Amino acid sequence: MAWENPSNEVIKRILESAGTVAVVGLSDNPERTSFQVSKIMQDQGYKIIPVNPTVDEVLGEKAYDSLTEIDEPIDIINVFRRSEFLPAIAKEAGETECRVFWAQQGLVSQEAYDYLQQQNFTVIMDMCIKVAHSVLV
Repeated sequence: MAWENPSNEVIKRILESAGTVAVVGLSDNPERTSFQVSKIMQDQGYKIIPVNPTVDEVLGEKAYDSLTEIDEPIDIINVFRRSEFLPAIAKEAGETECRVFWAQQGLVSQEAYDYLQQQNFTVIMDMCIKVAHSVLV
């Protein structure tokens, strides 16, 4: 089945109920989109958990090398890595308790979508979390 995003109502409910967002590929460079989007989401009240093995801390939060190292509940996994990395990130996401996988605008992987559907994830792809938040919440 071709991937399809959930309805705006479902996305709004996810954003309203979430508190913690693990951001895979979050850069510590303020010029990068991942930093700018995550900063805005942090300013909106979300706890941001950076997932990037090349940094120690971003936005005042300890960075983790992988999703499986995070030792607290995650509500949304937000991905800022190229589409070819999505299947591997999806498999790692499947090892967590989180069940929402969000790939940023321009990122799509049918393979990741199919895997995550089997793991009972809500999958959102090719959509900016910041834009969705500003429009829906």
